[in-house]
Amino acid sequence: MTTRAAPDSAQGVYGISVAAELTGLDPQSLRLYERRGLLEPTRTPGGTRRYSADDLARLSRISDLLGAGLNLAGVAAVLELEADNADLQAHNRGLKADNRGLKADNARLEADNARLRARLDDAG
Repeated sequence: MTTRAAPDSAQGVYGISVAAELTGLDPQSLRLYERRGLLEPTRTPGGTRRYSADDLARLSRISDLLGAGLNLAGVAAVLELEADNADLQAHNRGLKADNRGLKADNARLEADNARLRARLDDAG
């Protein structure tokens, strides 16, 4: 018996009826959210929508925001801000890593400089 690895969370594997059932939403809502640009399921070569685990999580977030009283325009704004925030956090982590590397390089250069000054002082 061979075991299959679980699909990547971004891989579209669920049809619209399964996605609707898993999220507790109706298929019409899923189509509306797609038309409004709130999510973009993958499509088969024949045009059938395929929803991924990431899409299901996004649908859950959309439901939560609608339940909190936001309209679809508000939901779109929140999702965009959340995505921007995640991008900025990732960029900030990269900058912090770069900064740590630069500090280490600077410490090495300062040590080299101190050694060179000591040699010059000894020679002079």
